[in-house]
Amino acid sequence: MLTPPRTVVRRDGGLYALERALQRRGFRHVAGADEAGRGACAGPLVAAAAVLPEGRRGEIDELADSKLLTPAARERVYHEVVARALAYAVVIIPAEEVDARGLHVCNLAAMRRALASLDTRPDYVLTDGFGVDGLDVPGLAVWKGDRVAACVAAASVLAKVTRDRLMVELDGRFPGYGFAEHKGYITAEHSAALRERGPCREHRFSYVNVAAVSGRDGRPPRARRPAGGEAEAALFGRPDEPMEHSGAPRGTVGVALGEQPRPPASVGEDVVMEGGVR
Repeated sequence: MLTPPRTVVRRDGGLYALERALQRRGFRHVAGADEAGRGACAGPLVAAAAVLPEGRRGEIDELADSKLLTPAARERVYHEVVARALAYAVVIIPAEEVDARGLHVCNLAAMRRALASLDTRPDYVLTDGFGVDGLDVPGLAVWKGDRVAACVAAASVLAKVTRDRLMVELDGRFPGYGFAEHKGYITAEHSAALRERGPCREHRFSYVNVAAVSGRDGRPPRARRPAGGEAEAALFGRPDEPMEHSGAPRGTVGVALGEQPRPPASVGEDVVMEGGVR
């Protein structure tokens, strides 16, 4: 029996080369999935999936890894992806679910749900960095996939723009933390606000830096809040009030339990905050 020829994707083939190669092998609808907010210690985790059309209609000006785009460029690309995509989906995981289930579990579940919500069933799935199990179609985890595959880059823009908009809204509900600027990542300003004000209900209490300033002595529980009602009100106060806290912080790295810590990010740079390069 003859084996099919290998598919070779050249490094200099551009952002669309991988998808085009897969389409030539019969995988017509290639979906990309990515997330935003994994490294933040406040706000939701957002995952997105997208299937771009074949041919020139699927080629979007300025499309790139969302971390490499300016906010204005991300908005332009976002509208183009929404207008042109054969299918797209966005899933939002609130902070309390990240605390209760764990970051990595939520990350995988969110991308799985986003892919399952696509109106067009993908023939192949590309994900950024690590594989997603539980899919009934073949897939490939691509290192820095949002810089290698157009569909992954499109998903990264959908997730990033959606999450940034949510964080701007949260800045109005929980003033004083600077959510509109740093989007919940561990900047110097955010860390200072945490020490001064203590965490609010949109912080992730399973992160050691948030647990430290909440007076829990660096040992955060998975589930951080009562199941609503008066008990929650007593613990968290009004929505626009931070939690009371006590004691000096014992850690500064914002990372979920079981994850490898990363150095605190410098101020205000989306690229640096999400692990990219200036």
